[in-house]
Amino acid sequence: MIYLYKFLPLIISPLFLILILILIGTFLKSKKIILSSLFILIFFSLPIISNKLILYLEKDYSLENISNIDEADAIVVLSGMVRKIENKNNLSYEFNDAVDRVLAGIDLFKENKAPLLIFTKGQYPWSKGISEGEYLKKFSIKLGIPEKNILLTDIVNNTEQEAISVKKLLNKNDINVILVTSAYHMPRAKKVFESVDLKVVPFAVDFRSSTKKITLMDFIPSVGSLNGTSKFIREIIGRLYYNMKYLI
Repeated sequence: MIYLYKFLPLIISPLFLILILILIGTFLKSKKIILSSLFILIFFSLPIISNKLILYLEKDYSLENISNIDEADAIVVLSGMVRKIENKNNLSYEFNDAVDRVLAGIDLFKENKAPLLIFTKGQYPWSKGISEGEYLKKFSIKLGIPEKNILLTDIVNNTEQEAISVKKLLNKNDINVILVTSAYHMPRAKKVFESVDLKVVPFAVDFRSSTKKITLMDFIPSVGSLNGTSKFIREIIGRLYYNMKYLI
């Protein structure tokens, strides 16, 4: 299932569509189709388009002050912020743009918002080394979080498995959790966690959209913007899937 989940967004991504059109245009020797593919590439690579799409994903949340967050039974930090780099002799770990997730989780714990800090052991079947949750646990201990207050889920590779594993780990009814994840991912994550009867206090971080004044640079195509557009499509697919599955 995980392979299908990762492959499906690829085959309906802008880049895949562009490649298919180029191949068709080349086979049919149609300049019109090839030019259309280039237009699509430019359109989906525009920062102004990518930013509007990401803004739509994040529209339900804003950056909260920790002091405004109610206390809960546990703080749950979802995986998705660590990449593994394989060198000749060892495997190293680096944070990506979503590092705000773990930093926010640590800050929430230090502000006594919950007695437990939970990391999910995100790990794909093809991954090497320790899981993301295990790495985050070591990182958090270095920053002063007591080991006894950190819990890890089972190995998981999607949001639904994270929710089920957290529920299993806490093993109680009427549980309140502060859920920490990226703003664009929060609507889907919140629904999935609530579907397993967990009460969720959302704490969205890692905002990707911008409210800055529009400039000429917003109309110059970029690889980063194409990636943002692709992220929008992946997230919309995820939301549609879980909405249909849970009918919520």
